[in-house]
Amino acid sequence: MIPVLVFDIETIPDIAGLRTLHDLPADLAEGEVAELAFQKQRARNGSDFLPHYLQRIAVISCAMRSDEGFRVWSLAEPKLDEGEIVQRFFSGIEKYTPQLVSWNGGGFDLPVLHYRGLIHNVTAPRYWETGEGDSRDARDFKWNNYISRYHARHTDLMDLLALYQPRANAPLDELAKLMGFPGKLGMDGSAVWQGWLDGRIDDIRDYCETDVVNTYLVWLRFQLMRGVMTDAEHDDEVAFVKRQLGEMKQPHWQKFLAAWR
Repeated sequence: MIPVLVFDIETIPDIAGLRTLHDLPADLAEGEVAELAFQKQRARNGSDFLPHYLQRIAVISCAMRSDEGFRVWSLAEPKLDEGEIVQRFFSGIEKYTPQLVSWNGGGFDLPVLHYRGLIHNVTAPRYWETGEGDSRDARDFKWNNYISRYHARHTDLMDLLALYQPRANAPLDELAKLMGFPGKLGMDGSAVWQGWLDGRIDDIRDYCETDVVNTYLVWLRFQLMRGVMTDAEHDDEVAFVKRQLGEMKQPHWQKFLAAWR
């Protein structure tokens, strides 16, 4: 079995970067630095949403399905700093060469990972392989790599299901709920920064982890729709995931299962 790695990131404003770019004093509080950046962004385009390169990664959550089973984990602050978080993510790709699956990963998560990887001297040769070398392994990536929008080694489900039409994009939370899955629990992306300021990093991590499981469940339904799985295989895999989550004793998984119709 080729491992399937579903991933999602949660970000906060890059306060240190904003101080550097705007020459702000060191004693200005994090919230004040961010609010100044939000005001500048609103004046520019009417939105608080900061550019990708000014999004600092606080959490990367992953769900992996492989011959070894199904597991969910996070790379997160404060245990790891941002550079370690990004490097460990790409080192996992280097080790396993998984099928990457995301929801809007091509539009947000991966560009953020690219920029933050540059800032932190991260190396990711397998991820950036496009088949330009002479080895057989390199040639395999010419026709199926992680970088091309239309290759399958990374599947951005949101982008693909919308047939690459932004106006057709669907929110993961609502689509998951329509399919009978729990959807988002606890918070949403707009609440992450305030949660960070309030010291709720565990809640941010838990929210991110439930997102990757929702994404994996949508991926399974997509595999059924395109004929990769039979009805029986799909139902068995969904039941397997539910059993695995039932063995995880953290409260957010109990809430997730309780919300699963």
